[in-house]
Amino acid sequence: MVTTVVDLATTPAGDAPVTTRRRSRVARLPRSPKMIIGLVLLAFFVILAIVGPWLAPYDPGKIVVTTTQNPSAHHWLGQTQLGQDIWSQLLSGARPTIVVSFLAGAIATVLSIVVGITAGYVGGWVDEVLSMLANVFLVLPALPLLIVIGSFLPKGDSANDLLVGGVIALTGWAWGARVLRAQSLSLRNRDFVEAARISGERTWRIITSEMAPNLVAILAASFLFTVLYAIGTYVALGFLGVLNPAANWSWGSILFDATQGQAVISGQWWWYVPPGLCIALLGTSLALINFGIDEFINPRLRSAGLSRKAAKSAGIRRTPQLGFTPVSAHRARRHNTAPSGLVEFDR
Repeated sequence: MVTTVVDLATTPAGDAPVTTRRRSRVARLPRSPKMIIGLVLLAFFVILAIVGPWLAPYDPGKIVVTTTQNPSAHHWLGQTQLGQDIWSQLLSGARPTIVVSFLAGAIATVLSIVVGITAGYVGGWVDEVLSMLANVFLVLPALPLLIVIGSFLPKGDSANDLLVGGVIALTGWAWGARVLRAQSLSLRNRDFVEAARISGERTWRIITSEMAPNLVAILAASFLFTVLYAIGTYVALGFLGVLNPAANWSWGSILFDATQGQAVISGQWWWYVPPGLCIALLGTSLALINFGIDEFINPRLRSAGLSRKAAKSAGIRRTPQLGFTPVSAHRARRHNTAPSGLVEFDR
């Protein structure tokens, strides 16, 4: 007979009271390092989008000098080949990039809620039609379609941000709708949904008041990923020259001008590195926030984080355990009892 010994001190729950673990789970989300770093970065770019155009020392399209110049005390990032101040373009480009991205994310999230939850809850032919619609948008080539549509947009109006955001949202809502449909299929047979249906609640009220609040974490993750997709798409449109810089300056437009001015070949890193770094940091902030949300709603990630935190607060140094440790029966009987904190199981 073989005895299996399990160390209870290494279990995730440990001896911590239930109330302590519940409080830790509630306070886990704001204390996540990923969440904090992501929120700080996002708040910085949101503030930059609000005050950036006001802090710009020059008009982004104004020709300050007639030739390209290196960074100086008066022009921190130098000038373009047309003599435009790059620092002013960088500050002014934050607002349209963030506004269009968040606008597209909001519109796409609303479409995902309407299509995904409705398809999952109603079922039948409604589910089939809406699922087919989502599948059609999933296979559409988003960027070529946006390039074609963007070429027909008016070129001299800054109000095009609304149109561009709407077009980006139309190509980015299908993934979120598929995820919400799958979750709604598991929620529609729950007791609270059945109770609302039996009590005579309308379908739209069940979707908005009963099912949608239980999908808040998934909606938040879907919104963040859609915003991240919108940032990449909007920057790509500006980089390809589809959007007119005269209407509004974006970070993609700065990269387009840097490419046209052969900044990489001439070694003018101050022309293309700052907008590229801003795009990367903005995308990183959204990804970190999403990881923090995932750690909170995922039971495995949450329990792993809580067990590490409890062990650290108790001063316990945990060693990696690879399953059970088999011990011979006669060796266990030799000591009469198992070591402190160990429990024996007979095979």
